[in-house]
Amino acid sequence: MAKVEVYTKMFCPYCTRAMRLLGEKGVEVEEYDISLGGPKRVEMLGRANGRTTVPQIFINGAHIGGSDDLAALERAGKLDPLLAG
Repeated sequence: MAKVEVYTKMFCPYCTRAMRLLGEKGVEVEEYDISLGGPKRVEMLGRANGRTTVPQIFINGAHIGGSDDLAALERAGKLDPLLAG
């Protein structure tokens, strides 16, 4: 299975939506809470080409984008192949 990493913040409805979709897929997610900033936020900014919104989602190191991008992949039938690894 693919390595999935998600940068989130507390009380973020988009983060909740993305995590729910990934959970429905049975995916194990490495979640990084950047609510208080710190080194993980700096890491996210570098990996996400400066995008500051959350969630920022990575599958096998590739930047997927945010919750809307993840949902679009699902609608297009492209998410399952990515998650298969």
